Amino acid sequence: MQNRRDFLKTSSLALAGAALSGCTGGGPHRFHIGKGDGRMRMKFFPYELELTHTFTVASYSRKTTPDVQVEIEYEGITGYGEASMPPYLGQSVASVTAFLEKVDLSQFPDPFQLENILSYVDSLSEGDSAAKAAIDIALHDLVGKLIGQPWYRIWGLDAAKAPSTTYTIGIDTPEVVKEKTLEAAGRFNILKVKVGLDSDEEMIRTIRSVTDVPLAVDANQGWKDRSKALDEIHWLASQGIVMVEQPLPVNQLDDTAWLTERSPLPIFADESIQRLKDIPSLAGAFSGINIKLMKCTGMREAWKMVSTARALGMKVMVGCMTETSCAVSAAAQLSPAVDFADLDGNLLISNDRFRGVQVVSGKLVLPEAPGIGISPI
Repeated sequence: MQNRRDFLKTSSLALAGAALSGCTGGGPHRFHIGKGDGRMRMKFFPYELELTHTFTVASYSRKTTPDVQVEIEYEGITGYGEASMPPYLGQSVASVTAFLEKVDLSQFPDPFQLENILSYVDSLSEGDSAAKAAIDIALHDLVGKLIGQPWYRIWGLDAAKAPSTTYTIGIDTPEVVKEKTLEAAGRFNILKVKVGLDSDEEMIRTIRSVTDVPLAVDANQGWKDRSKALDEIHWLASQGIVMVEQPLPVNQLDDTAWLTERSPLPIFADESIQRLKDIPSLAGAFSGINIKLMKCTGMREAWKMVSTARALGMKVMVGCMTETSCAVSAAAQLSPAVDFADLDGNLLISNDRFRGVQVVSGKLVLPEAPGIGISPI
């Protein structure tokens, strides 16, 4: 006769498919304890991410990123998640922990009820996307471990189709840009360049002086005039750029549609896309979308976003914030289903807590380990 865990592991692979439509940290642990054995237990703590280089985009610079680590334990198995909060999300360690303290997982008999659990979590507030993503990632990791399979396999994806990932070169002086580019030379097949200031051409020319690898550019809403943006995109196309991310501000959707119609390069939404419900209004205005777990509340909704975008004829990119290998490996589970991947957030920090997805010769190599494929360092 099967024991309870074996029964759940055996029977829930089908359930998980149908649902597809012990670490230390830098602060005190908070526990949410279920009633008795066989209940989920959650703990979480702040963990500041330390960037290897100062990170500069069109609107700000920073050397650290606030983060909250989450662990959900069930019958001796632990699932890991995290909430990373760059400034533009408008979330903080205080807001994330306040949200997590409201979550009561004891009302659910087991973690396999992903739809019910995550619908409940989402209903607790209008925002708090990073906190919701942390729970989502931890639950997916836990369920994958209980099933004994990585999520790319549960989703029916081929790990060999995982693309190369971009590596980000932030806005900086020519000397630093050249140094960062040389560090990345030979390790990556495509680089991502932050633009959006008057120094854009200097940035590209500096990078082109040391490498001829394909480039993606991300303006982070830094361009304002659609005609000037189109002129710049034509010049960028002549420099070996292959895609442009969020060229214009979010509130210039009509201008973006005009630009996309005339652009020789695909235009991807980043700040313009948050969640699943945003996609229909962007079809026709952008060539594709950049899905980030910290914005869309996690893996459950991200998978739905991939399907929706494809149904609307849009390209798909999966991205990340500066994160540990926990959240990056979670996002990487989607990568065999997308056109572009920008999953270098763990490579930009000096204090990663996990081993997970690897980059080999520029290409994402997904772990075969179950769940999101990570192990604590």
